[in-house]
Amino acid sequence: MTFPAAPLNDGSFPHDGWRLEHTYAGLPAALATAVAPTPVREPRLVLLNRSLARTLGLRPEAWTDAEAAALFSGNRLPPGAQPIAQAYAGHQYGHFTVLGDGRAILLGEQMTPSGERFDVQLKGAGPTPYSRRGDGRAALGPMVREYILSEAMHALGVPTTRSLAVVATGEEVWRQEAQPGAVLTRIASSHLRVGTVEWASARGDRDVLERLVAYSLQRHFPDRTDSPNPALALLDAVMERQASLVAEWMRVGFVHGVLNTDNVALSGETIDYGPCAFVDAYDPAAVFSSIDRHGRYAFGRQPAILGWNLTRLAEALLPLLHADIPQAVAVAEEHLERYEGRFEACWLAAFRRKLGLFTEEAGDAALVHRLLGWMEQGKRDYTNTFAALAKDDPRVPSVRERAEEAFGSWRQAWVERLARQPQSPEESLRLRQANCPAFIPRNHQVEAALAAAEHGDLGVLHRLLDVLATPYDHTRDAPAYQAPPQDGGVGYRTFCGT
Repeated sequence: MTFPAAPLNDGSFPHDGWRLEHTYAGLPAALATAVAPTPVREPRLVLLNRSLARTLGLRPEAWTDAEAAALFSGNRLPPGAQPIAQAYAGHQYGHFTVLGDGRAILLGEQMTPSGERFDVQLKGAGPTPYSRRGDGRAALGPMVREYILSEAMHALGVPTTRSLAVVATGEEVWRQEAQPGAVLTRIASSHLRVGTVEWASARGDRDVLERLVAYSLQRHFPDRTDSPNPALALLDAVMERQASLVAEWMRVGFVHGVLNTDNVALSGETIDYGPCAFVDAYDPAAVFSSIDRHGRYAFGRQPAILGWNLTRLAEALLPLLHADIPQAVAVAEEHLERYEGRFEACWLAAFRRKLGLFTEEAGDAALVHRLLGWMEQGKRDYTNTFAALAKDDPRVPSVRERAEEAFGSWRQAWVERLARQPQSPEESLRLRQANCPAFIPRNHQVEAALAAAEHGDLGVLHRLLDVLATPYDHTRDAPAYQAPPQDGGVGYRTFCGT
């Protein structure tokens, strides 16, 4: 693969910690296209994640706001950048589509002082060969939204891509109406997706598929690179990561909103924060995406749809699983049958922690489901119910227990279950508090922060980010950030922003 000259990198920035490498660019040319970001008119720094920058080995103190704005808008490239747009496909709402980075450009892979490798990608950096007549741009609201949500997920302990910067472009984009434009700098372990494998497989080039599989194993699962069947090793590893990831989503009440195969990262990180949201009242049927009219990606359907997406991954890998396709199908099916059990084990482990349970008993799943059923029937707030349990003293009857017979019956069973484990009440309390967040990015608060930011007021945004940075601080007195919306969130809708 050859790269065009990068005239935007004029060498005016001092050495500030950039150590970019380009292993993905060394893969077959079918997997990416060289393309430079399109300059913007008036870049203005909106958000800069300085702690993340330092983790990456960068020195944000070396940049003025104007220099950071130029850098993270794509007007200037960091030293050593070789920008590319990645090719991938995807099953969107069940239908196979050829996609690719239509508005995202990968600058390279930053090597951190600890030797870790992270993609640095500009989202909203202008058209690419995969833009499909789109403008390649992004609106300020969705980019700030991704910053809020991805950083909140990181603080919650959920594997996720992260946000390094948001820069306003000084230009407008049209999304039903004119909106201020922006560029987000996204950091990821990689941008390899299930859809990347689908793209390689659909081309019918075995060499491309084999090299992609080998690269994916080396990048994310190096302990499996010596497997006698690399494709099967990749399928198994991704299945394991995704089972754990979706269990974490269910633990914190996160609804991704658009779980197409191009939005499933092989690394097991949450990626592409489009029409995502958090549930307020517990409801497995909760849907917030404006385009998910039939509930395909509803909160409670996420485990099943991840299984569906893993089946598409297995299909793409069939040519490498076995020389005989019917036998390849049998191998794939045998492994896919393990997904449900893996997810259920991850899910139950997560909810045991939420209930402060260290040991395992056969009735634990039923105990969790009884609580969830009570919450669903009464439309109880998901986060606040568990947060209350994280402060509950099982030795003292609760006000709710005395007031509500159904909850009192469940709580008594929970208290008895806690008494059967050797750990102390204090240990159980600490476990609950570490797994039941006191604060999540409430949908109405996110919307308020976005509305204020679009009008130039960043105070609301920064106050929200400050609270979300410590979601498990149960001693913090910030009731406004724990309160559900007054209307219960009825009718709340999110949009993909493209």
